[in-house]
Amino acid sequence: MNITIVGRKCTPREDFRARAEKRLSKVEKLFGEEANAKVTATVEKNCHIVEITVTKGGMIYRAEERADNMVDALDECVDSLIRQIRKNKTRLDKKLHSAVLDDFMIDVEEEIEFDVIREKSIALKPQSVEEAILQMNLLGHQFYMFLNADTDQINVVYKRNANGYGLISPDAE
Repeated sequence: MNITIVGRKCTPREDFRARAEKRLSKVEKLFGEEANAKVTATVEKNCHIVEITVTKGGMIYRAEERADNMVDALDECVDSLIRQIRKNKTRLDKKLHSAVLDDFMIDVEEEIEFDVIREKSIALKPQSVEEAILQMNLLGHQFYMFLNADTDQINVVYKRNANGYGLISPDAE
C-alpha cells in the first residue's frame, strides 16, 4: 500500500509515521499493495485530528477522528475505518473478491440492506457556487445539490466539520 502522510499546522514525527504504517498494515491486507492511503494530521488549539483516506479501484474509504493527542486520534481513525469495512462486508467482498475480510468479522452486526426512509425531488436551476452556499444556509441544511451555472453539471456543496465549505463535482473521465 502506498502511504502518504501529510501534516497541516504540524509536522508529523517519525514515530507517528512508523505507527501509522504499522496500524495501516491491517488495512493493507484487505486492499493489497495497489491501494493508496493518505493520512492527514492536523493540530487545532487543544485538539489533534487524523483523517485517513484509502482509495482502490474507484472506491474511496474515509475516516476522521479527534483526540487529545495524535497517536490516540490515529488509533481511533484506523479502528473506525476497519468498522466501516466490517459493517459493509458483503458489499466489499463482492467489490474486492477477498477472503481476507473474514479475519476482521468478529462480533459485528452486518447491515443487510439500506432503508431509504424518504425520497425527495428538487427542481434544479442554474446557480453559482456562492448562491448555492447561501441557499443551503438559508435552508439550514448541511449539504445542497444544484446545477452549476459555470459548468452546467450537477454539484453538491456541503459544510465541513472544521469550518468552511466543500464542493463535490463529477469527475471529467
